[in-house]
Amino acid sequence: MNKQLKVSIFISTLFFSIVLIQSCSKETTSSSENEGSGGSSTGASASGTSKSHNMGLNCMNCHKAGGQGEGIFTAAGTVYNSTATATFPNATIKFFTGPNGTGSLVYTMSGDNLGNFYTSQAWNFAVGLYPAVQGNTSTRYMSSSISTGQCNSCHGVSTGKIVAL
Repeated sequence: MNKQLKVSIFISTLFFSIVLIQSCSKETTSSSENEGSGGSSTGASASGTSKSHNMGLNCMNCHKAGGQGEGIFTAAGTVYNSTATATFPNATIKFFTGPNGTGSLVYTMSGDNLGNFYTSQAWNFAVGLYPAVQGNTSTRYMSSSISTGQCNSCHGVSTGKIVAL
């Protein structure tokens, strides 16, 4: 083979490798997102947006390493209205180190217009986190700590839906 043909093959192989790697990569949270913020990138839900889908389903069935969903979520769920018959848009979800809003506030998320909240930001669940959901008129606290962010794996399945007032 002549040198020009070898260079052409090398460049073609390099190009297709880059295209293949880019098309198969998973999105992760950008380094510009601050701990405790929901952010507005596709790696986190944001108030006023409507990019989410599949309300009420366990988001992490798809949004996981090797999953079909875009992004690898660390925490996600759906908030419903007071009668649990429709989703509650733009709720605020907070995570504390102690029950009933005690201890330190370590993460805050905004739900979107469709009632979903999610993030791909790295979280530490080892300490046990206590969620709180803030609606229009009150804040509701979960009495037990969580060790995973898969909120819809229990809520709406084996326990009541997450409700905001």
